[in-house]
Amino acid sequence: MAGEVAEERQNSSYRYWVRETTTEAAPRTVPQKLSAEDLAKQQPQSAPLGSVWNRAGTWEEKNLSTWASSRIKELLIDLGSEFNSGKANILEVSSCVGEASVVTVRNKKRIGYSYEIALKFQGEWLIEEEMKQIQGTLNVPEASYGDLEDMQLNVTLNTDKGIPDSKRSTIIKDLMSFLSPIQDRLLQFEAELKER
Repeated sequence: MAGEVAEERQNSSYRYWVRETTTEAAPRTVPQKLSAEDLAKQQPQSAPLGSVWNRAGTWEEKNLSTWASSRIKELLIDLGSEFNSGKANILEVSSCVGEASVVTVRNKKRIGYSYEIALKFQGEWLIEEEMKQIQGTLNVPEASYGDLEDMQLNVTLNTDKGIPDSKRSTIIKDLMSFLSPIQDRLLQFEAELKER
């Protein structure tokens, strides 16, 4: 009976487990030492972006909000401008609230940020033959990646006493010229963010 089962198994096309090797089986692989050239061919040509653990570059996000807030403040603090009838300087960045991140997707780096910024300024203008000190706030309601050309600047004067309405509008118009230097500094910030 044992002989019949063995013969039946030999004639069957289905085998669950093959214990013995036959001449038809593939030869065993023999380890080969690779040369430096062989290793270089197998290594990727460009280093992947992001972390070491994410070699495929599938998805990785780095939150850079803390660095970005302090860097924006550094870039905007020393702005100043002179006008026909006055001058103004940024005293401090009183508020810089938002977030910034770098995302690596499919081995491509993408940046993004969105901030609300408030800047305190101080200046002096010639009003009725006298130089008067003027203080106020420049507010950027939204500064975000890709939308800098549409960025808005709101001007608030803290010292309205003794300023005629016609001169007040001139001062606000002068202060609106801070928009372009702020945009330039934020473009510099974007370039630095891309390198992080």
